[in-house]
Amino acid sequence: MAIPNPKVLIGLDVSDSTLNPFFTLGDPVKGVLGNQTYPLGSTLFDVTFRVRDIRVTRGRSRDFSSFPAGEAVITLNNQDRAFDPLYEASPFYGSIIPRRELKIFSNDELIFTGWIDDWNLFYNKSGESLVDAIASDATGILAKQNLNAFTPSAQLTGARINEVLSRPEIDWGQFLREIDAGVAQVGTQPVPDKTPVLQYLQNVASAEPGALFINKSGNVEFVQKYAPNGTASPLLFSQNTEEGLPFDNLQVVYGTELLYNEVTISREGGGTAIASALDSQATYGNRELKIDGLLLSTDQQLVDLAVEYATLYSEPEYRFDSFEVKMHKLDPADQNRVLALEIGSIVEIKFTPNDIPPAIDRYLEVIRIDHFIRLDEHIITLGFRSVDTAPFTLDDAVFGRLDTAVLTK
Repeated sequence: MAIPNPKVLIGLDVSDSTLNPFFTLGDPVKGVLGNQTYPLGSTLFDVTFRVRDIRVTRGRSRDFSSFPAGEAVITLNNQDRAFDPLYEASPFYGSIIPRRELKIFSNDELIFTGWIDDWNLFYNKSGESLVDAIASDATGILAKQNLNAFTPSAQLTGARINEVLSRPEIDWGQFLREIDAGVAQVGTQPVPDKTPVLQYLQNVASAEPGALFINKSGNVEFVQKYAPNGTASPLLFSQNTEEGLPFDNLQVVYGTELLYNEVTISREGGGTAIASALDSQATYGNRELKIDGLLLSTDQQLVDLAVEYATLYSEPEYRFDSFEVKMHKLDPADQNRVLALEIGSIVEIKFTPNDIPPAIDRYLEVIRIDHFIRLDEHIITLGFRSVDTAPFTLDDAVFGRLDTAVLTK
């Protein structure tokens, strides 16, 4: 087996035709306007032949936390000083600056889109020279934008997110977002001037609660409450490689990390709801979850959410936290199936600890995807949240099973 074919593209201003086939005025082939093969000099330039290794980190580690910015670090060979911003003879001179676009592919599947924040150069006495191109996704762009004061109407969470992204001071293109409709209604709480847009959008998402993140294509994505993708035919990982795909270095968490039996939730401009799971308190002591300032439109929604949390999180959770997939040990078809996973995807795991029955069969929602790629290996680490506490959804392939989902209000 071989690693999936990686490709790294960086937005560089390059006009040297010996480096890339560029548009050439007057040429009967290269000079045809509108062609896709011979672009103008400022383009996404393929630097894969210089890549030493690639590290990508996307997603979050647990429930009740916002998604941080996705990050990528590309280590490149730099013996010829091509990535030295002071070297005027470099074919990239003038382009080695922050905010250059970066796209990373694996087997032509896009796995990261972002912008370079830093170029860190390393030299040693042997003459080896490396540079780290350190990039983050569009979360960083949103984090630097602020909203002007406005008063919204009551609307579903997805509509609110779309309204905010479409405001003239934000002007986030329709083609750069993938937004679910949402199921919770947010209210008419006034938005103060200079409100950080990322913080506000995360607050809207937490009212659901849903998942707001930058996907691998670089788009703002909102996945509404209990609407993960891929539930029709989840990818199966198993110790039995004839049954499913292999995995390694499985980590399981069992304890109080997500144990809450007294839940207090308030909403901006409204009331406070408190729900207690008394049996859980008697067994484990008080474990409090407090959430302030939600943007829900009614106090009844607060009550429903508090009761739901006190029900779903009142017992310790046996959680498959993460495992590794060694892509270089898979055939290309299976590599592509794994590469297609995104935050919010559902997978299934079948695992018998130490080969001592009974087996454990669980569905998991992907909340983190990390890549480590070098010449001879490509390892993906998948992080998960349990879907055992997801509500029963009629006719759904995963959440329509009573042994997987739970009945809630």
